[in-house]
Amino acid sequence: MSTIFARVIGKYQRTASRVMFRRMIRMRNPQPIVTFTFDDFPQSALRVGGEILRTHGMCGTYYASLGLMNQVTPTGLIFSPDDLPSLIAQGHELGCHTFAHCDSWETAPAEFERSVEKNRLALERLQSGVRFPTLSYPITCPRPHTKRRVARRFGCCRFGGQTYNREMLDLNLVSAHFLEKDRGEVSVVAGLVDETLRNGGWLVIATHDIADDHTPYGCTPAFFEAVVRHVANSGALVLPMAKALEQVRGGS
Repeated sequence: MSTIFARVIGKYQRTASRVMFRRMIRMRNPQPIVTFTFDDFPQSALRVGGEILRTHGMCGTYYASLGLMNQVTPTGLIFSPDDLPSLIAQGHELGCHTFAHCDSWETAPAEFERSVEKNRLALERLQSGVRFPTLSYPITCPRPHTKRRVARRFGCCRFGGQTYNREMLDLNLVSAHFLEKDRGEVSVVAGLVDETLRNGGWLVIATHDIADDHTPYGCTPAFFEAVVRHVANSGALVLPMAKALEQVRGGS
């Protein structure tokens, strides 16, 4: 596939994801919000990243694919069942990332939804009474009919986009900013935090592993700490995804 053709296909996929099967609401959060999220839930995201959040009195959302537990993946060593009680006890939120970490565009919508259901059942067996309130699409943007199917299961579904959310929000495609794309430049995400505050928006920050020898999809503890410190000093309300969504809907 040529580079030009690949770009055309990629633009088509992103556009289709953005404009079809939307679930729009007007944002009514009384103050700006920042949310920290971790895709795949590598152990370091909780044991290192979670500890950094804890020192600042913050909690985040960890998007888990239970079919990856205890495996070494391109984003590092994934969490074990023993990590779940600790995550919950610390006040963090657990989100769905499909059971098999399905590619959100390449996977047929019906198969994607089956993997979502399998993840739900696996969580029920491990932690009875705990549920996934939100979803993060793995790897790529979702097919439009995948958006339609998961809408009835989750309060909102998160993707990427390297931007923040303001004014009108598609609950089926919440935007997020991935830290690894900043290449260690704190000023990039700091500027986005400041813009979010000026415009009363909701910034969802995303990454994977947190380690000095992090994968291409993660970042160092020092960089993450600097970002968290900037958010803490900004005055933004910091909440996990589901609690942030309550505020976006006009909570007090």
